[in-house]
Parts: sequence; C-alpha cells; structure tokens
Amino acid sequence: MDTDQIGVHALAEDADAVRRELGDPPIVLIGHSLGTQVALEAYRRRPEGVAALVLLCGSFGRVTYTFKGSEMLASVLPNLIEFATTHPIAARALWSSVPPKVAIALARLTGDINLANVRLEDVEPYFQHVSIVDFELFLRMLRAAGEHSAEDLLAQIHVPVLVIAGAKDSFTPAAVSEAMAQAIPGAELSVLASGTHLAPLEHHREISTRIATFLATHVAAQG
Repeated sequence: MDTDQIGVHALAEDADAVRRELGDPPIVLIGHSLGTQVALEAYRRRPEGVAALVLLCGSFGRVTYTFKGSEMLASVLPNLIEFATTHPIAARALWSSVPPKVAIALARLTGDINLANVRLEDVEPYFQHVSIVDFELFLRMLRAAGEHSAEDLLAQIHVPVLVIAGAKDSFTPAAVSEAMAQAIPGAELSVLASGTHLAPLEHHREISTRIATFLATHVAAQG
C-alpha cells in the first residue's frame, strides 16, 4: 500500500478503478461520512454512468473546520501529527490503550452515539478496528480530508441527489449537509431529528426506506 496516496482524490481513483473492473455498469454512488467527499470526487472524475448520488452524514469538504461546530480540530491537527511522527511508539500506545467499551461510553456521554437507537454489538467492532489503525496514518488521512473541498462541484451536479443528515451529528453538523443540499440543483434533504453521525445504524430502517423511495422515483423511472 502506498501510504502517500490517502487523500480524497486517491480514494476516488480507487472507486473509479472498481467501476471499470466491474465493466462500467450504471451506478448509484452512496457515501457516508468521508465517503460523501469520495462520492463527490468520483462523480467529478467520471459523471458518465452515474445515475444518482446518496450522501449520508457527510460534507463536501474541509471537515476538520466544522467538526463539533468549530475549527478546533484543524488547529490542533498539525501538533497531533508532529507528536505521532516524532514519538510513534508513545502515540501508538496512547491510541490503542483505550478499550472499545470505554471509548463507546465516552462517545455516549458526549452525545456522539445514541445507544437508545443502536445496538452495542453493532458499534463495538468499529471501535475495535479504530484501535488498531495506524495513528499517524489516520491523522494524515484526516488532514487530507480537511484540506479537500468539492464545493465548486456542487452547482454542476446534474443527477438526482439525496442528502441525509442527523440533527445531532457533531462530526459533520446538519447545517453542513443543509448547505450542501441547497447548493446542489434539485437535491432532496432528509434530516433525522435524533440522528447522530451513526444515523445509518441508528435509523437503518428509516434510511433504507428513504433511499429505496428515492431510487424508485428517480432512478428506476429512468431505466
């Protein structure tokens, strides 16, 4: 793996390579969180054959400047990367020392997870995976996502778009999704009143139904 190819454009290139390997069938690009930025760049790269976009709890870019509704993450990220680069063993130890159940409990206290709407066994594997991710690589990917923006593309999107946001999402605040939907011609917006950044897990039935209705209306009708 080339650990320098971790930006949004590189991920969009990977997605495009998968499309070509599959024989370039008509597709619907669906992205959650960072996947929203990747979906937008994949559309920019080759809009031909893209029937629609579904963007879940994400942003068009510069996510580190809107995280928790402030620019704090963008401000501290360079120092975190420097620490992880200079002291890799210590950074790795700190990063992996928090048990998944403790991380989930903290996320619950901060309102980033609503355990009333999601099963613990559904989110615990995610936190287990995060604990073994290379900390420096994770930070550099986060920085790349924070430096990327597809804002210039939004007005040029000419396929049906569904934007779904969580009103309680503090990672990519709903206001960002609302602004994105307003900037895309004809985009539809659904805001889940109790949804956090994990809305696809918390409200999977509602979201599945909403996406199915959207596709039946805008994509199946075309085919």
